[in-house]
Amino acid sequence: MLVLNEIYKTFNAGTINEKPALRGVSLTLNDGDFVTVIGGNGAGKSTMLNAVAGVWPIDKGSISIDGMDITGLAEHQRAKYLGRVFQDPMTGTAATMEIQENLALAARRGQKRGLKWGITKAEKEKYYELLKPLDLGLENRMSAKVGLLSGGQRQALTLLMASIQKPKVLLLDEHTAALDPKTAAKVLELSDRIIAENHLTAMMVTHNMRDAIIHGNRLIMMNEGRIVLDISGAEKKSLTVEDLLVKFEQVSGEEFASDKALLSK
Repeated sequence: MLVLNEIYKTFNAGTINEKPALRGVSLTLNDGDFVTVIGGNGAGKSTMLNAVAGVWPIDKGSISIDGMDITGLAEHQRAKYLGRVFQDPMTGTAATMEIQENLALAARRGQKRGLKWGITKAEKEKYYELLKPLDLGLENRMSAKVGLLSGGQRQALTLLMASIQKPKVLLLDEHTAALDPKTAAKVLELSDRIIAENHLTAMMVTHNMRDAIIHGNRLIMMNEGRIVLDISGAEKKSLTVEDLLVKFEQVSGEEFASDKALLSK
């Protein structure tokens, strides 16, 4: 479903601030894979996700989704194949619009726009049924402005919006980092359910080692712009944080240096 073939990205090339961010990353996600991505600060995790999304062009290599080469497509052209949830709960929704209007925008994305905007009764019923399983009471507040919601409620709504059209690939970029632990756990549980129920292919960047181990069917660890570990199946299920640290030291020859990740293990 997603193939990265030897992708490279260097920021500020040829200057004193040159920073190689991706150094020949190759990765294949099969249909239905849920891959968690972990690594220290500057390892290349978010750069890789942004390369897939087309936030910036890669210097070398190719990216394809479901057999189609998207390397040359701009960010807005790739949007119809991708769902994205960002770290900041404010990013994925329109604060001044109602909950139902946000859902309508997501559901109608890519469709021809006419002069008529109103949300139909059938659409409202559909959104009610989509919101109810979140168990946040949003189904009874569909006319409320999104700006009135808590961070966790907004992130849950963003997840719903990102998956409503069943994208080819769902990108989750540290989407629980700004939430308190209890709310983060709720959003992660919701992520698991949405990905499983819709049989989505997903990639989740996280700083939390325990979350990277618990969620998804495959774990990737990055270091200095390269993938240094790729763990799946029974090995991932039996993995512990301590195992992961040892494996990282074995393949990289250095200790895993990220206070943020270690503190959240």
